Amino acid sequence: MARVTRFAPSPTGPLHLGHAYAAFVAAERGDRFLLRIEDIDTARSKPEWEQAIYDDLHWLGLSWKEPVLRQSNRLPAYQSALDTLSAQGLTYACTCTRGDIRAVLSAPQEGAPIIGPDGPVYPGTCRGQHHPDGAIRLDMAAAMVRLGTVSFTETGTRPGTYRYDTTQMSREFGDIVLARRDIGTSYHLAVVVDDAAQGITEVTRGEDLFDATAIHVVLQGLLGLPTPTYHHHRLIRDDQGKRLAKRDDARALSKYRTEGATPADIRRMVGLPNP
Repeated sequence: MARVTRFAPSPTGPLHLGHAYAAFVAAERGDRFLLRIEDIDTARSKPEWEQAIYDDLHWLGLSWKEPVLRQSNRLPAYQSALDTLSAQGLTYACTCTRGDIRAVLSAPQEGAPIIGPDGPVYPGTCRGQHHPDGAIRLDMAAAMVRLGTVSFTETGTRPGTYRYDTTQMSREFGDIVLARRDIGTSYHLAVVVDDAAQGITEVTRGEDLFDATAIHVVLQGLLGLPTPTYHHHRLIRDDQGKRLAKRDDARALSKYRTEGATPADIRRMVGLPNP
C-alpha cells in the first residue's frame, strides 16, 4: 500500500530550519506527499506567511499533490465531528478560565498538578454542570468506557506499540478541549479529522507531539476513523539545546536564502545527506 504523508505548517511566522527538516522527512518517507495549511488560529494566521510557506518549500525543491488543504475552509467538517461526539454524550461545556484551573490545582489537597500535552490536566470542574455555552471538552472517562484500550504504532524516535487504558487517559490527559469558543475547534480535533480526510497513512512530526498521539487515537476510535502509524522525529535545536521557534528569525529559511545558501546547505545544517 502506498504510504501517504503530509507536512502541516501554520502560517503564523517564517519557516525555520526545524520546519525544513520536518518537511524533508515527510516528503522522503511518503510515496504521496501532501501539504496542509493549519490556519484555524485566524488571529495569528496571515496570507503573506502562507505564501512564504509555498515559496520556501518550492525553494527547497519540494512538491506536493494538489489541492492544498486549508483548515480555515474545513470548519463544517470539524463541527460535524463535534456533533458526532456530542450525540454520544461525550462532551460538555466548560466556562473555566486558565486562572480558574490554576487556582483549583494549586489547592494543597490536590498535590502537584499532572502536566499533559496541553499543560496542567483539567480537574473536571464543569463536568456534569450543563453550562449553556463555553469551550467544549471531551469526557475522557466516558469515552474510554466506550473504547476500552487504545493503541498506536510508533516508528520514529521511540519505536514500538503503545497502549493506553481508562486510568491512564483520565489521569495523564483528562478532559481535553475539543473546541475553543473563539475558533470552534481545537488542534486535536482538527488534525484527526484532516488526517482522515487526506488519507494519511503515516503521520510524521516532531517528537514534542508524541504525547498528544494518545488523544488523537482516542478521537479516531470515537469517530470511526482509521489510525495511521506515527513517526515522531528529532527536533532541530539551537546552540543552547533549545527547540527552534518561529520567533527565532535568525534561522528563518528566507534569511538563509537571501544570504546565498542553497537547499543542499539547508540539508547539511539539519543533518540530512544530500540525494
